[in-house]
Amino acid sequence: MPSMWINSLEQLIRRTSADLPNDVEAALRRAQRKEKPGSAARWALDTILTNVALARERDAPLCQDTGALSFYCRAPRRFDTRGLTAAIHAAVRRATTKGFLRPNTVDPLTRCPCAHNLGPGAPVIHVEFERRRTVEVRLILKGGGSENVSVQFSLPDLRLKAGRDLEGVRCCLLWTLVQAQGQGCAPGVLGVCIGGDRAAGAEYAKRQLLRPLSDRATEPRLAALERKALQDAQKLLIGPMGLGGATTLLGVKIGALASLPASFFVSVAYMCWAFRRRGIVLDAAGRVVRQLYD
Repeated sequence: MPSMWINSLEQLIRRTSADLPNDVEAALRRAQRKEKPGSAARWALDTILTNVALARERDAPLCQDTGALSFYCRAPRRFDTRGLTAAIHAAVRRATTKGFLRPNTVDPLTRCPCAHNLGPGAPVIHVEFERRRTVEVRLILKGGGSENVSVQFSLPDLRLKAGRDLEGVRCCLLWTLVQAQGQGCAPGVLGVCIGGDRAAGAEYAKRQLLRPLSDRATEPRLAALERKALQDAQKLLIGPMGLGGATTLLGVKIGALASLPASFFVSVAYMCWAFRRRGIVLDAAGRVVRQLYD
């Protein structure tokens, strides 16, 4: 791939790491206004928003945990995916060297760092082929704290009294939040998949995090569940960083996949307040023709 591709992808990583998207920052400011001045929740949100401004001003990572990198690409048919993968790897290497990413990837057997955040399965790269002329690349940086409180359920679950229906799904989402408490750095966002097999469900739940906070599921029953789960989450009063308060979640995004009759999985991908996702659209030369999530 020409150097223009590497440069554009490096800048995508830099901006994703340092510049919180507008919809997420706006949601945090709405949450800030709901909390009482002087409360622990207000202090937490004040600190978060100060951090957001400093990271943007100094072009520095929003969080010391710069996260696992997941790239979601949409490319023309017969596109050179090997070249795109090589460009992404080169961009990750550069971004790590320049400090936009910390050395944040380790070998699971030795616990030794993988050089430049490159190792088996890292970064994660998804490519879909479509009838199009441009290449769209979206990136999510997901920290370990939020990944650790992500979870998958197999319904029915007697412990939760959750059956194989949407009410059972709602119980799963609330249980996830109660177990997480302040872990995962609330207020966060839930990406959810109902159905699929274990692997597909977990991947599709994380893919829901690509959606803007303002959108709703196209399936009316899922859209209604998104609203209900968000309302119920705030009633838990877990609040920012688990310190109590009016805002425990910034959003809930739910999708569904076909599954076997014997299985009913509910996969939940928890994302922290540092909801780092950005995207770009590139022309054939690798020039950025559009920014996403602005």
